[in-house]
Amino acid sequence: MRTMSKSLTYSRPSAAQRRWKAVRRNWEAYLLFLPVLVWYVIFCYMPMGGLVIAFKQFSPIKGIADSPFIGMANFTRIFSTPSFLAAVRNTLILSALNLIIVFPIPILFAILLNEIRHQRFKKIVQTISYLPHFISWSVVGGLLYMLMAPQTGAINNLIVAFGGEAKNYMGISQYFRTIAVGSTIWKTMGWSAIVYIAAITNVDEQLYEAAYIDGAGRLRRIWHITLPGIRSTIAVLLILQIGSIMNSNFDQIFMLVNDMTLDVGETIDYYIYRIGLSASNNFSLATASGMIKSVIGFVLVVAANALSKKISDGEGIW
Repeated sequence: MRTMSKSLTYSRPSAAQRRWKAVRRNWEAYLLFLPVLVWYVIFCYMPMGGLVIAFKQFSPIKGIADSPFIGMANFTRIFSTPSFLAAVRNTLILSALNLIIVFPIPILFAILLNEIRHQRFKKIVQTISYLPHFISWSVVGGLLYMLMAPQTGAINNLIVAFGGEAKNYMGISQYFRTIAVGSTIWKTMGWSAIVYIAAITNVDEQLYEAAYIDGAGRLRRIWHITLPGIRSTIAVLLILQIGSIMNSNFDQIFMLVNDMTLDVGETIDYYIYRIGLSASNNFSLATASGMIKSVIGFVLVVAANALSKKISDGEGIW
């Protein structure tokens, strides 16, 4: 009897065995994920080895290994450069405008779409709002320059028709941020609203029915049911938005900025492009600038996630 009990003793598999069993059970999913993993390794992790350029006086002829090590000299030089500090200021201002103005608009647009009861009209509005996302910034930039041309632009012709004066709006610094924010809203509003529309569809319909029976109007149902129902989605996207506050849409800035608006339009990404590739080919300064931007972005993501957990019942991205 004792011999039989020993032979029937169950040995619990180790953690490694359980993981390998899970991989074999879901091998199709891991196979689909493999190209994504390879892409991240090649294009996101392997290039991180080049960050050492920020601490060297890099020369393409000498290569990374043979270029002289100069320590923190590049970082000291960057922080003493007025153009870099101006680029930081411009980036923060544009990101703040995007956070305050651009970020809430897709939420409002998704809520308004959800309130439309005529399904055909709703689909038409959705389709029209999605289309600008598929237009490249190079095309959008060209359209803006054509519409705002001083002599032949449709916008200036309309202003002149109402008794105004034609101006080169694309070459005036005070209008650059308005144009940048307005074009961002036009291009991204419909596409960004998709996530919120999907989140709204997961809200329990019985809550709306109960609120309607209790006499709650449309605005009260939106405030007390819809917005709390998509709160977690808003929190996650807000954290990601705050984390990318040091990033700017390089394609947009590259197409819209010019020598006359460089004082308010040059962002960190454009500054890196200008000193690293366009003007002086100083790869060390460009790498140091990008490294500073990445570190600040990482700190902002961690801080925003911690703040989100405190004010939204522990909801964050990790």
